[in-house]
Amino acid sequence: MPPRRVLGAYLAEIRSECLRYLRAPSFILPVTLFSTVFYLMFGVLLNHPGSDASRYLLASYTTFGVIGPGLFGFGVSLAIERDGGLLTLKRALPMPPGAYLLGKMVMAMICASLVVVLLLAIGLTLGGVSLSPLRMLAMLATGAFGVLPFCALGMFVGTLIKGQGAPGLLNLVYLPMAFLSGLWLPLSMLPKFLQTLAPLWPSYHLNQLTLAAVDLGSGPLLGHVLALTGFAVVFLALATRRLRRLG
Repeated sequence: MPPRRVLGAYLAEIRSECLRYLRAPSFILPVTLFSTVFYLMFGVLLNHPGSDASRYLLASYTTFGVIGPGLFGFGVSLAIERDGGLLTLKRALPMPPGAYLLGKMVMAMICASLVVVLLLAIGLTLGGVSLSPLRMLAMLATGAFGVLPFCALGMFVGTLIKGQGAPGLLNLVYLPMAFLSGLWLPLSMLPKFLQTLAPLWPSYHLNQLTLAAVDLGSGPLLGHVLALTGFAVVFLALATRRLRRLG
C-alpha cells in the first residue's frame, strides 16, 4: 500500500482502540480511579499535607496507577480477543500487522497519562504538594512511557491464559509486585531479603523514576531506564513468540 494508506491504517486502528476503551466504563473507571482513591485516603486524609511523605505517596501511587492500564489493557483484552477469534479476524484483514499492538499501546499511554493528571491534581490541591512545571512534565512523561514495559508483560500474560482467568492471574501479578517494589510501604520497612529482591521487579525501577520526578530520588537514573527497556524487550519477544506459535 502507499505510505499514506499505511499511515491511515495505523491511525484508524489507534482511534478505534482508544474509543473502544474510553466508551467502556467497566475498564476506564477502575483503571483511572483505583490509585487515585488510594492516594486520597492514605496520601491526603491520613497524612500531613505538604510533607515529604505526601510527595513520596504521590510518586508511589502514580507508579501503582500507571501499571494498571498496561497490564489490564493488554493482558485481559488480548486473552478475551484470542478466545473470541477477534485476533484471528484482525490478522486476516488488510491492515499492517503492527497496527493492533500500536493501537493498544497508545490507548495504555493515554490512560496512564490520565492517571498521572488526576493524581497530580489531587496532590497539588488537597495534598499540599508543591512541584515546578518541569517536574510535573517529568511525572507525565514518566507515566506515559513507563507504562510500556507493563504493556509487554500484560501481553505475555494474555498469551498464557484464557479470557475468563486473565483478570485473576493479572491481579496475582499486579498486587504482590506493587507491595514488593515499595509502592505501599517504603522498602526500608520490609525485610532485608525482600529489599534485595526489589530490583527484579519492573515496578521498582519505574518507582525510582517517579521518585526522582518529585525530587525524592537518589543516584543515577540511566540504569532504571535501561532496566525498564530490557523488561519491555524481553516480554515483548516472549509474547510475540507465543502468538506466532499458538495464535
